[in-house]
Amino acid sequence: MRKIWIIVLMLLATVVSAQTHNKQMSDEQAIRALYERMYAAMVAKDEAELQEVHADDFVLIHMTGMRQPKTQYIRAIMDGTLNYFSAETEDLQIDIHNDEATLTGHSRVNAAVFGGGRHTWRLALDMRLRRENGTWRFTRSEASTY
Repeated sequence: MRKIWIIVLMLLATVVSAQTHNKQMSDEQAIRALYERMYAAMVAKDEAELQEVHADDFVLIHMTGMRQPKTQYIRAIMDGTLNYFSAETEDLQIDIHNDEATLTGHSRVNAAVFGGGRHTWRLALDMRLRRENGTWRFTRSEASTY
């Protein structure tokens, strides 16, 4: 009888481990898709989508150290202060801990920002995310080059 209980416990542990792994993969896939949605919205100047992917307390920290809260950041995209033409993702590293995650994304981004000329940047974004009501949203992004 003891052997049966040990086998049952081992099977339960295997099932729980598999469920945890599947959830982790599902969350990672959702975060990857969110990153792509963010860039597509930036290029398309899709204000509704930008509102959706960023949490209300989102802040962008530019390479210069300038901080832009969500409303200012989205307004800068909409008014052409930040113009994005394309983004090609090269690498994403995602680390998930319960309802919070970090993402480091490396993308080649073609943009013209703050009145400068159009240029392709090797842009690294160190991002933080939070799951809100079952949906992942960006809470912070810090830009640099790689």
